[in-house]
Amino acid sequence: MGSPTEHPSLLPITHATLAADPRLLAAARDIGARHGFDYTDDTATAALLRERRKAVRGAGNSAPGWLGTLAIVTAACWPFAAAALPALADRPPAVRFGPAAFLLVLAVWLWVLVWRRWKRELLHPLLAGYREVLGAATACGAPVTRVPDWLVGRSESGTGKGVAPIPSYGYAGEAGTHTYTPTMDTRGADTSTPTDPSTPIPVKSAAVSQYEARADEGGWHDEAGCVLLVAGGIGIGWGYTQQVPVGYLAGALIPLAIVTWLAGSRQGDEKRRLREEALAYVRALAAAQAAGARVPELSPQLRKLHAEECEEQKE
Repeated sequence: MGSPTEHPSLLPITHATLAADPRLLAAARDIGARHGFDYTDDTATAALLRERRKAVRGAGNSAPGWLGTLAIVTAACWPFAAAALPALADRPPAVRFGPAAFLLVLAVWLWVLVWRRWKRELLHPLLAGYREVLGAATACGAPVTRVPDWLVGRSESGTGKGVAPIPSYGYAGEAGTHTYTPTMDTRGADTSTPTDPSTPIPVKSAAVSQYEARADEGGWHDEAGCVLLVAGGIGIGWGYTQQVPVGYLAGALIPLAIVTWLAGSRQGDEKRRLREEALAYVRALAAAQAAGARVPELSPQLRKLHAEECEEQKE
């Protein structure tokens, strides 16, 4: 079920950014002509990314993948089941463990099918062309707001370039000082300006900067509080059963556990407040981009936050 309030999603790059540099706009049009798609059309590009994202994820979560997982689990459990069956106890190893080996081979074959289908969807010509556009933008120094993990074949919040990385071109410098490589022809350069250069770009507040700095903090207070509480209870129990008064000193760990939980609760409340501020900033950027503004590149923390919101909207 969809989210009650749908918000615009940030595109990696828009017509406004492409049109700000005549060379980049010409390169995007040249790439689009070769692939039969207009990458300068934001509406069509957004629809393309939604469609291809669904296809890529569908290929990775297809029935062969689930059957492969079921086969590998069954293969791992088979030796234990075979040992418990009297009818198989005296049979040759090939009979007892043959089904497990067959299931292993079947699982590998199914996963190879899933991998090939997933990679085929990832290397779709229109997606390959869009990655070329992003590579051209990077070479020109234009801001690429975000590069979704799925677009480059990288696991969510993963590292590295991914299975299908953004192409790298030599830095093109300022407009008029360099030319692109032959795959990025500048013939027919357009002198268009951004769609609406008057559209204001939201200003990053101090709260958003704090969120970026503290997004990965915390997460240990609950565990630490539980450890302190258990340790305090064990100490008191040991002192009582062994008649050792010093064991009661461990009772001091119990209020310490409570203090730790309270500190974690306060930190959690503050992070939730900062998260809402950061989320509002990302939404404002998306709205400004949809209105024609050139928005800056998102930090890793804001990219992750935006990805989380997109996932919530699709549920």
